[in-house]
Amino acid sequence: MPGSASENLDVAVLLPCYNEGATIGAVVQGFRTALPHARIYVYDNNSTDGTALTAMLSGATVVRERRQGKGHVVRRMFCDIEADVYVMADGDGTYAADDAEELIRTLLTERADMVVGTRRGVHADAGRNGHAFGNRLFNTLYRFLFGNDFTDILSGYRVFSRRFVKSFPAVSAGFEIETEMSVHASRLKLPVAELELDYGRRPEGSHSKLSTFKDGAKILWMFAMLMKETRPFAFFGAIAATIMAASLTFMTPVLVEYFTTGLVSRMPTWILATALMLMALFCFTAGLILDSLARSRAEQLRIHYLTLPALAHAQQAARTDRDKRKPARTADAA
Repeated sequence: MPGSASENLDVAVLLPCYNEGATIGAVVQGFRTALPHARIYVYDNNSTDGTALTAMLSGATVVRERRQGKGHVVRRMFCDIEADVYVMADGDGTYAADDAEELIRTLLTERADMVVGTRRGVHADAGRNGHAFGNRLFNTLYRFLFGNDFTDILSGYRVFSRRFVKSFPAVSAGFEIETEMSVHASRLKLPVAELELDYGRRPEGSHSKLSTFKDGAKILWMFAMLMKETRPFAFFGAIAATIMAASLTFMTPVLVEYFTTGLVSRMPTWILATALMLMALFCFTAGLILDSLARSRAEQLRIHYLTLPALAHAQQAARTDRDKRKPARTADAA
């Protein structure tokens, strides 16, 4: 649309899909209308319901990713596509394509690297009660472990700068990829923003691929892994404190007996308590060493991030290219 925030930028719309044949056509058409200058890519993850054909007939570029899982799809998309701005949404029609322009505008005005479309009304559907509870649990846990940058870490509607996409070392395989994105932004202290958006219901015949317990367990495991990798001192310090508490529990009555009678009648208990205390010290030392390595890795990621061109440069290049084409067009018209 003329005068839109995305008009002078190379925008790529990325839609990871698995069996979304009932909705993907309308989603692609919605983004073609909302962002007429954007390139639309549908990454099909082994669908069996004609998702790829429907997307192709709707005008999207379709790519197949054979490794099953949203994380594999996102990693492939970020690797393949070159653009100034990336819009990622789900293919199930729960996110409104009309909101993409406002997300991009927020990315530009806030000079952010990622804007998350937080979900308003995510609890409206009774069938999502389990998902809604998990969403609240994971967001609370995230704020406790990694900071207050986000209020909806599991939202699938996001807009990224090229800096973010090309500096994001995606390792997740499934739905936990959104958690990894959020931790990456918090870890490098990247500028981020949130925009509250309406969250729609799936139409009749479309079903969620998210398993409340199975995928919830994967996300919890990802929390633990990211905690170990990004905050190893806190991770191993907590383990050390737990083991030390157990050691002191066994050790205290033995010491009381020793200072009272001068004897140690429960030698196995004393040996166990001593071994646990040594284990606690080993965990504490490992946490100190790994914390230094984690800081070094974060510095390297940050340096790589800074070598990538900022979005402002892309905007300026687009305006310069547009200005160069204007005289040629005028001459052709004459």
